[in-house]
Amino acid sequence: MKKFKLKSGDTVKVIAGDHKGSEGKILSIVKDEDRVLVEGVNMVSKHVKPNAQNPQGGITKKEAPIHISNVMLVENGVAVRVGYTVDGDTKTRISKQTKK
Repeated sequence: MKKFKLKSGDTVKVIAGDHKGSEGKILSIVKDEDRVLVEGVNMVSKHVKPNAQNPQGGITKKEAPIHISNVMLVENGVAVRVGYTVDGDTKTRISKQTKK
């Protein structure tokens, strides 16, 4: 099983690609493809057929996943690298820059 240092709900900053500089929360992680779904980033237009929930149909905007290597965790408005520290039986995530 793959392990990532980012989790759902973390605030991240896009560091590469078309949406470089954008920030948002991680909505979900696609572990099989090493991708994350970030709120408000990489919006794509999706054509939706009419159905019971949406009788009108039409074109909707939704987020598309981006590669996990293109995002960094944000701490106090600054993108930081993430590491781990082990104290006895507890393993905690820390910022490499601030050690917090």
